[in-house]
Amino acid sequence: MFDNFYGLSGKPFQLTPDPEFYFRSITHRKALSYLGYGLAQGEGFIVITGEIGSGKSTLVAHMMESLDTNAVTVAQIVTSKLNEDEIVHVVAASMGLDVEGHDKATALTEIENFLHDEARSGRRVLLVIDESQNLSVPALEELRMFSNFQLGNHPLMQTLLLGQPEFRTTLQNDANLEQLRQRVIAAHHLEPMQKSEIEPYIIHRLEKVGWNGNPAFDQRVYAELFEASGGIPRRVNQIANRLLLLGAVEERNRIDASMLQSVLREMEAERAFPAAAPSALKQKEPEFEPVKAMPTVPRVDMQQFEAALAERDAQIAELQQAIVEISNQTDAAVSSAVAPEIELMREQVARIEARCFEQERSIRQTLTMLIEWIESEMDSSKAA
Repeated sequence: MFDNFYGLSGKPFQLTPDPEFYFRSITHRKALSYLGYGLAQGEGFIVITGEIGSGKSTLVAHMMESLDTNAVTVAQIVTSKLNEDEIVHVVAASMGLDVEGHDKATALTEIENFLHDEARSGRRVLLVIDESQNLSVPALEELRMFSNFQLGNHPLMQTLLLGQPEFRTTLQNDANLEQLRQRVIAAHHLEPMQKSEIEPYIIHRLEKVGWNGNPAFDQRVYAELFEASGGIPRRVNQIANRLLLLGAVEERNRIDASMLQSVLREMEAERAFPAAAPSALKQKEPEFEPVKAMPTVPRVDMQQFEAALAERDAQIAELQQAIVEISNQTDAAVSSAVAPEIELMREQVARIEARCFEQERSIRQTLTMLIEWIESEMDSSKAA
């Protein structure tokens, strides 16, 4: 929607990795230097870590575009939780080898034969593993064994490991990974972008899709966008997408800080709303089979909810009565001594009551929305 309104040729802040949008931030330039050095060595392990959305996949996609496919064969894996046997079969599959039903030893033999064939054809193999934090320690040790495959004195495969910060911690501290650590020839941890990089990052991505200055951005937006996103590229993209959408809806040619704050409030409210509710509220198909049984569920839950509220109110009343009794029963000296504690208890009760009131109101609103939606679905189903 907003790309048409602003005359853009594409989506500048898409969340999926695209090497065309690679931005040379300070930390990404450093990472690319480490990658270049590591690849030039042609052996061992290269490790790139970073927070979710820090740009690891985009960085690697950009790097892979520069590789000579006649000299390097890339096998790529996005891991789930794999053990040492599973990782062997997944690596083989990433190389195009059919090892289904084969045992581990046979799969290893197939991998080694493939590596030798590639070497004889003048190519070396780069294994890229994303989400490496999901790998078990034995699986990582199995990967280390692949680095033993050689043709003469030349290693046949190099491995690039991408992972979240916990993978970095595992790699640094697990005693069972000492031999793998010794084979890491380059490593870099991607840091968030700096505050001064937000503006050039936004402009860089907009210019990639033909931006001509519309919309314009107030300078304050960049500073507040950095604070809201922490400098993580994917978070910047999420917020910027919503900003441009709001700008298109309101037909604004300038994005200001008030619009950003409005977007941030909306995003915060969405995170606080029950995860299933948005999709449920958007559901319009009259064939929704569970509708007939569902209305009884909120009614039962409402009874339980009312009972819980009654119990809570009784507990608060008991606490208030205890405070009154303590105040009435003590003599002057004791009353003077415990007065601060009594006052503190009163304040705590007041805070509890206020918090409970807000929680009760939110829950009632959510239940009311759910019941209204179910009833409307029932009416639609009957009408159909």
